[in-house]
Amino acid sequence: MSIDPRVALESLTSALEEHLIAASNRRGDGDPAVEAAFFAVADAFEVYEDALYEAYSEVTPLQVFDDDEDDEEESSIDDDEDLEIVEE
Repeated sequence: MSIDPRVALESLTSALEEHLIAASNRRGDGDPAVEAAFFAVADAFEVYEDALYEAYSEVTPLQVFDDDEDDEEESSIDDDEDLEIVEE
């Protein structure tokens, strides 16, 4: 089943607006409304990207990063910080 890219774009725009509302009404770190809105934007973007590609073989210059990728980057950065250069 193919989704019209215009419909997917409208959903993405709506998700972005909801994220802005949630962010502006944030009730502290880890606010579940902000987190839910964040993931809604990511999901809506992926649907839009898929619809755009399916309809026009086109993509956007944007990318959604998984938390797993961020964790790997952070761990490799932490590992590098633990290294010490020893000159003989």
